[in-house]
Amino acid sequence: MASEQSPKKRIRILVADQEGVFRIGLKKLLGVEDDLRVVAQAQDTAQTVALTGEFKPELVFLQSELARQDPDVVFGQIRQRSPDSKIVITASGLSEDESDRYVKSGAVGVILKTDDPSLFVKCARQVMANEVWLPKKQIVRLVQGSQERVRPRDTLTSREKSIVSYLMQGWRNKEIAQHLSITEQTVKNHLRTVYDKLGVSDRLELVLYIIHTHLELPPTDPSVSSAAKEPRSPIEPPPQDARPS
Repeated sequence: MASEQSPKKRIRILVADQEGVFRIGLKKLLGVEDDLRVVAQAQDTAQTVALTGEFKPELVFLQSELARQDPDVVFGQIRQRSPDSKIVITASGLSEDESDRYVKSGAVGVILKTDDPSLFVKCARQVMANEVWLPKKQIVRLVQGSQERVRPRDTLTSREKSIVSYLMQGWRNKEIAQHLSITEQTVKNHLRTVYDKLGVSDRLELVLYIIHTHLELPPTDPSVSSAAKEPRSPIEPPPQDARPS
């Protein structure tokens, strides 16, 4: 007797873009994949935040124009309503500095609308596998920069690796501190030590270093306390300096 196979779990996606043609096109592109499903579409920032809270998507493709004015605030509003949502910025064109800014604010990827359509599928799967998606030229530049200053990674303590693991999930310092029952300043101190040990200067270089070196990190705790996941207000954007202070 043939065994029954359980249906494959689909990644829930929200597409937020001012251009209806792009939203519809991306929905059709992703809809033919067995593991991807667009559950909602938004055309402005307010609608994006509202629909994120309603549908709890695991992935949000967010047009750069909808977050350009203040990514920290927009990303924070999204995470208030759906803490597990990962954000990928879509853009017709971005400078490397702009891409850096979005990733430092918490985006797990940046993809250009001019890229081959198949790359959007790869991007969705890659970021859901806890990796970062960036234009190839930018990855090469930043990895080379971090390699020049790299220090022994085996000096990281288990606590430091645990904090880095949550950071890779897009958690903010305050969320990490609350979940690990330590102070936010302690999280910052640990991150400063990590930066010094690895020879990186900010969150983006740390993420790219982890990807490039395939550094093994402990899994994040799946049984997150309700306190750590409870929406918090007001939103506190991180300091301008990407290094913890």
